[in-house]
Amino acid sequence: MDAIIILGAAVWADGPSPTLKRRTLHAASLWKAGVAPLIVPCGGVGEHTPSEAQAMTDILVAEGVPPGVILQEDTSTNTLDNIRLALPLLAQHQAKDVVLVTDAYHTRRAAMVARHFGLNVKVSFPAGGPFFLRARFRELLAIPAYARKLRKLPR
Repeated sequence: MDAIIILGAAVWADGPSPTLKRRTLHAASLWKAGVAPLIVPCGGVGEHTPSEAQAMTDILVAEGVPPGVILQEDTSTNTLDNIRLALPLLAQHQAKDVVLVTDAYHTRRAAMVARHFGLNVKVSFPAGGPFFLRARFRELLAIPAYARKLRKLPR
């Protein structure tokens, strides 16, 4: 694989959300295992600073990932833009084979978006995430909505 993409999750007033921490620590473990040489943390500033990408970068560096292998995408606010705005960073490194790190309930939609933009994708998710019935229901609605959106977007 060429790169690991970490999809965004909230930064809370007191720091990274548990979801953001869980995804980022999982990505760090994949990088340490040699899965891919680059990591692209995605996400802009939400309700609280810093950007999701910066919060993830801080965690990655604390976990021993060198800053030089981290390519921040720090303006996106949703899954579609996480991936779309990461594309130029990936292109600079001819990276097409990616591992998407997100939560289990989110993998199908995330992979659909990545494939739309021509990425060869595998998904990986951390163990132990909470079972969010609301999130799973949201995905049932979001998948067809995103499929419609993607049909209108260039590849």
